Amino acid sequence: MNHAIALPASSAARTLDDRSTLRASVGFAFVILVGFGFLYSLAGTGIGRVLFPHQATGSLVFVDGTPRGSSLVAQPFVDARYFQPRPSAGNYDPMAAAGSNLARSNPDLRARMAELRQEVARRDGIAPDQVPAELVTMSGSGMDPHLSPAGARVQVARVARARGLSEADVAALVAAHTEAAAFGVLGEPRVNVLELNVALDGHP
Repeated sequence: MNHAIALPASSAARTLDDRSTLRASVGFAFVILVGFGFLYSLAGTGIGRVLFPHQATGSLVFVDGTPRGSSLVAQPFVDARYFQPRPSAGNYDPMAAAGSNLARSNPDLRARMAELRQEVARRDGIAPDQVPAELVTMSGSGMDPHLSPAGARVQVARVARARGLSEADVAALVAAHTEAAAFGVLGEPRVNVLELNVALDGHP
């Protein structure tokens, strides 16, 4: 005849506590993974697409239905007909976005800036001391899509000459694409290089 072995009261209570703890742990993990890892992200993405459809899809700039790039990410333009962005430590690769990490006192940085200053001066037909600092320095991300109005203006003559346009027409496009400081106080006036170049291509 089989007899059930009765567990001591303390052992039985401990077993029930262990099971309760396991269930609570599994339930909590499920809530975290599904609720916050999936549903929260899905809701955030959905709300973003509804309220900010352009930004949520990468702030892409389209020409005739074809994406030319993102207004948030710099890209190189090698043709003299286009405005050039700031230099990039990561060679304009979004997967390698980074600054040069060289201190101002580093002789390599000073040498590179001097070389870039001469290069920009030759390219745009200006004196080296007229080259804005942003055209010889790299942003922290290396992917800054903007120039200051001054950084764009020094390129107007070259772009106008290469496109057979008047400098006044090109300067007017720069002015039209100059964004004011956010809320009038945050940041500085800036020009988005990609959007300006796309506008140039569409200029009659």
